[in-house]
Amino acid sequence: MKIIIKFAGALLEDKGTVQSLAGQIASLAAEGHEILVVHGGGRIFTATLKRFGIESKFVAGLRVTDYQTRDVAVMVFAGLLNKQLAAAISAAGQPAVGISAADAECFRAEPLVHNDVQGSLGYVGYLTGVNAKLLETFWAASIVPVAACLGLGSDGELYNINADHMAAACAEYLQADHLIYLTDVQGVLDGERILSGIACDEIGDLVQRKIVSGGMVLKLEAAKRALEGGVRGVHIVGGSVPGGLLAAVHAAQSGMPVFSDEVSGTRVVREPIAVDVRMAHSPAHSAA
Repeated sequence: MKIIIKFAGALLEDKGTVQSLAGQIASLAAEGHEILVVHGGGRIFTATLKRFGIESKFVAGLRVTDYQTRDVAVMVFAGLLNKQLAAAISAAGQPAVGISAADAECFRAEPLVHNDVQGSLGYVGYLTGVNAKLLETFWAASIVPVAACLGLGSDGELYNINADHMAAACAEYLQADHLIYLTDVQGVLDGERILSGIACDEIGDLVQRKIVSGGMVLKLEAAKRALEGGVRGVHIVGGSVPGGLLAAVHAAQSGMPVFSDEVSGTRVVREPIAVDVRMAHSPAHSAA
């Protein structure tokens, strides 16, 4: 399968987690899957900005990015984090290469429109295209590309892109079979309960009822976009779950039902989930 894996920045802070996930990515590549890894790194980025005395400002969950902030984003995302993750995958036995937007114009972007004003958030962009031929060259050579969440604008400037949205857009442009979000939580939570399956038409209600908030809203919105754009499946998986990434991919391969005790995390699906199927897997039914 062609798989886009979004690696949460928070996971990059734990060496053991990085090594475990790098090993699973290496195993999937050895099985013949074509993999693109997209990563964020928001907390490390924020900490680095603080070290430089640059204040972080957010609007609707998006970071306002002036040129100083953008330059630090390039340093952190395309530099340190990108190379560390590529190195971890290579150390696990699977050659990987760290890439960013400027490399052969791999990821193209335009300034994000906010409140009907393009560029009002500074150097914050949205993905407008992918150099698929470059990525296919890596896959043909059995190399895993690891992409920083940056895009190259038509003005020659680099733009910071929300990593969740970038992963979904990459999945759409590349006609991926599966999109996987590796997160620092076990999936989409309703209180302490993990929601095994969510249909696209449920996302708005979950947000309105405040069952999901913050970064998870962005993930679900991005997942919906990917599914509506033709991606066959989306799975939100806890990165610290042993073997969770492998299980998610194998479940997608085998066509395993949305509700399955064999797979952790939350699967997001395009079609509505039948009431009888959901009831059969509700906590109340299980207790009975």
